[in-house]
Amino acid sequence: MTTPESDAPGDGDGPAAASVEGASADARRPRRGKVADLAAVLSFLVLGFWVTCRLWLDPGGAVRDNESDQSQFEWMMAHGARVITHFAYPFHSDQMNVPDGVNLMANTSVLSISLPFTPITLLFGPRAAFLVFLTAGMIATATAWYFLLSRILIGSRGPAWLGAGFCAFAPAMVSHANGHPNIVSQFVVPLIIWRTLRLGEPGRWLRNGVLLALVIVWQAFLNLEILLMTAIGLGVVIGVLALGRADLRVRTRPFLAGLAVTAGVAGLLLAYPLYVQFFGPGAYSGLSRLIRGYSSDLASFVAYSRESLAGSPRTAAGLAKNPTEENSFFGWALVVLVIALVWWLRRSVVVLALAGLGLLFAVLSLGREVRFDNKGTGVPGPWAALENLPILHSVVPTRWALAITPIIGLLLAYGAERARELADSHPAARAQIRFVTATVLVMALLPIVPTPLPVAHLDPVPTFVTSGAWRQYVAGGRSVVALPLPDSTYAEPLRWSAATRLDMPLARGYFLGPDTRPSADPPEVALFGATPRPTSSFFATIRRTGAVPPITPQSRVRAVDDLRFWRAGVVILGPHEHEDALRRGMTELTGIQPAFTGGVWVWDVRPLTD
Repeated sequence: MTTPESDAPGDGDGPAAASVEGASADARRPRRGKVADLAAVLSFLVLGFWVTCRLWLDPGGAVRDNESDQSQFEWMMAHGARVITHFAYPFHSDQMNVPDGVNLMANTSVLSISLPFTPITLLFGPRAAFLVFLTAGMIATATAWYFLLSRILIGSRGPAWLGAGFCAFAPAMVSHANGHPNIVSQFVVPLIIWRTLRLGEPGRWLRNGVLLALVIVWQAFLNLEILLMTAIGLGVVIGVLALGRADLRVRTRPFLAGLAVTAGVAGLLLAYPLYVQFFGPGAYSGLSRLIRGYSSDLASFVAYSRESLAGSPRTAAGLAKNPTEENSFFGWALVVLVIALVWWLRRSVVVLALAGLGLLFAVLSLGREVRFDNKGTGVPGPWAALENLPILHSVVPTRWALAITPIIGLLLAYGAERARELADSHPAARAQIRFVTATVLVMALLPIVPTPLPVAHLDPVPTFVTSGAWRQYVAGGRSVVALPLPDSTYAEPLRWSAATRLDMPLARGYFLGPDTRPSADPPEVALFGATPRPTSSFFATIRRTGAVPPITPQSRVRAVDDLRFWRAGVVILGPHEHEDALRRGMTELTGIQPAFTGGVWVWDVRPLTD
């Protein structure tokens, strides 16, 4: 019941007060939005440092399950700094694999990161640059997806946070954090999606085309494999949208005009680097048949990865080639949720396009033969008909499953947004809807929450390296031969070279290069490391078995020939489990007694190679 007094305008009453309250609420919304944005980014910071915390806490540590790739990326970070400080040629280096060098465009040279990270590399060292790259890459990826989802694709911060967090910290991403910072750093992908969606703006085809070309070039110097998957994914989704939504067809002309500008600008900027990659010194013609056989096990899609809360080495045993390639481990609960989401949102053309694309990538990841529970089924996969095609012959099939991660992240975000809309439209059932949504998400996502990466402690870089004592041996273009000779299973010498800012040139190394043996099939196929030579194979046997193979006069002649080929000035042997056998093998091959200095055994082989 009202009274005249209560109807009268006063403090807090009437149209004027309502207007003031509305204005106050409008002012609070941006502030709440900014607070939510800050909270989202802070949560990504916490997750990024959580995953890598053991590396930060152990200054002498490396990722336990992939020390070789960490050493390689430390070398790549040092190469980027060398490009800046020495004006070194960016696409090829003679500081590894002397005398042939390494085609860095055909390897993971990450120039778009290593160049701007030069101050970090110079001030704090290659390991610190690697660690910042790894940690910041995941954080930046989550942040980029968050702003794309919250500002462009969905518009709600909660669902955007959910989808972005999954895109950056899903099991596949944490698996690749074991030494693959270029793969977990996918922060350019949301930028490519954003700029692609802007291509259809009327009157801005030139500007938008150029901007898209620039982010494509940025990604090209970070990881070409991710760029290829992004291009295929965008092509499929945009094609489906163009067919399924008539309202978008009016934007076809500016879109195609902008796309033509993108192709022209990106093609112009990438023409020379890609020429070096495919036709320059050290180029190769696709991966070996063995590597192209690395596929996803059908059973792995419902299994839990070893770096997730519900996972362990036992749950992942036999379902992936190594701990770094657990690309398809989503778990039963999440697979069921994704299927339910697609059915629930089936009226959305975007959702159907994403679901079809995810299914395509899943099938491609099965490789040339479908495997289930680490056993071949005899069922051929579509990849068998595609793996020998140009470009595709350089793709590891299991990594197609990696592209499913952002697809699921988008589906989770769309599903959470639909649940939010449903709760808002049914106030009476809002609490129940939110409870069910939270329960389902926790059941599906809690088991795959990431755990910190395991770390192994490394021996410090020998004083012989850090003091520069090796310099006297490499005058005149000579190299350092490290025992065992570095390759994909032993890359410590790359870390030593990186500590010298690549001043210390290495014979052989860990990289992708052409197999120049006459028996190579196909010719010039990619090999992890340099083509084997008699002496490198001799020491690989010692490293593998701990026993010295029989040494003959022919072995000694070949050893001298190999040392001359490598332009060796000095041979060094650091701490190793088979140190005694390696030392005895080199001494008997060369007839030179080593000296122990600066933490390594040293053979001055200049008299043999002059």
